[in-house]
Amino acid sequence: MPLDSQTLIEKIKALPPERLGEVEDFVDFLNAKTGRRIAMDRLLAIAPALESVGAPSLTEGAILAEVEAVRAARRAREGRSGGGATGS
Repeated sequence: MPLDSQTLIEKIKALPPERLGEVEDFVDFLNAKTGRRIAMDRLLAIAPALESVGAPSLTEGAILAEVEAVRAARRAREGRSGGGATGS
């Protein structure tokens, strides 16, 4: 069922003030998720060009593994331990 923006705004306005932070966090999460998907799609779109010049195959799994390795190295440099998605 489609929901227009005004209806959504009215529903948000009806929430108790202490719940607004949760709504904002969720909206931020959705925006970040969309941004990551767009970046992944752009990266995968260039995969054929990379392969044509002899670069190894680029899979989503390989990209995700590389991203996680970079995040782990960053956490180690910053003195943090980490075990799950941090959104960074």
